[in-house]
Amino acid sequence: MHLPEAPYPDPTVYAIPFFLVTLFGEMWLMQRWKRGGKKVQGYERKDTLASLGMGVGSLVVVGVINLVTYSVATWLYQYRLVTLGEGVLGWAVALIGWDFSFYWHHRVEHENRLLWACHVNHHSSQHYNLSTALRQPWTPFPTVLFYAPWALLGVAPWMIMVSGGLNLVYQYWIHTEGILRMPRWYEAVLNTPSHHRVHHASNPEYLDKNYAGVLIVWDRLFRTFEEERAPVRFGLTKNISTFNPLRIAFHEYASIGRDLCRAKGVRERAGILWHGPGWTAPSLRSQKP
Repeated sequence: MHLPEAPYPDPTVYAIPFFLVTLFGEMWLMQRWKRGGKKVQGYERKDTLASLGMGVGSLVVVGVINLVTYSVATWLYQYRLVTLGEGVLGWAVALIGWDFSFYWHHRVEHENRLLWACHVNHHSSQHYNLSTALRQPWTPFPTVLFYAPWALLGVAPWMIMVSGGLNLVYQYWIHTEGILRMPRWYEAVLNTPSHHRVHHASNPEYLDKNYAGVLIVWDRLFRTFEEERAPVRFGLTKNISTFNPLRIAFHEYASIGRDLCRAKGVRERAGILWHGPGWTAPSLRSQKP
């Protein structure tokens, strides 16, 4: 498979050996815990293969989208207001800026059904382990809009993209049942397995919470934080019964298409695309699925 070559060092590519070693290590540990009677879901073969398939597919698509983001950032950089350089200030703005944009990008994906269709596959597994972190989207087109504009504030384009890679690598390890809690000071500032388990839950009290990438302070600041208390049920509110990567990637687009065909009028169709995934057009509420 030929992957697009990035004109900047991509941390996610360098991290692939680490991903694989830790994934198999966690798989062994979960099996051992389950044999010992510990209540963990662990791994399921078909689910894990589906997640790995989603990860491989995303390497190509996301690679292309990242190159477009880098190109747009390079163009915007010509019109930057300041030059932050490649020192501490430049990296601080790049890293924190990407994380701030990630919070809002992630939040909008949950609040707009069309963008939810880009992101829903990451939530489609009813298991929660390191392979789930690799169940990445195939259509994250809004990436360009949320991250490239940091170039206007003087962040070098290559630093924007490396910050994005580092952000994604950080999020890998928080997809685990194996770590219950981090120290209190860490839980207060940074995203952790406990915080992110809440985000992947289908429990009503946990829905649309904890959008953070690295800094959980964004959720605390914008009032979307929820602490893990009740046991978590992983997956979607309406789970899909498939391990086919193509169906996982595009099932919500198909569902949107069906609803658009059944809806009445422009207003209802616009509402389907604009509102969150929990919204139903009035004419569809009395119809059978």
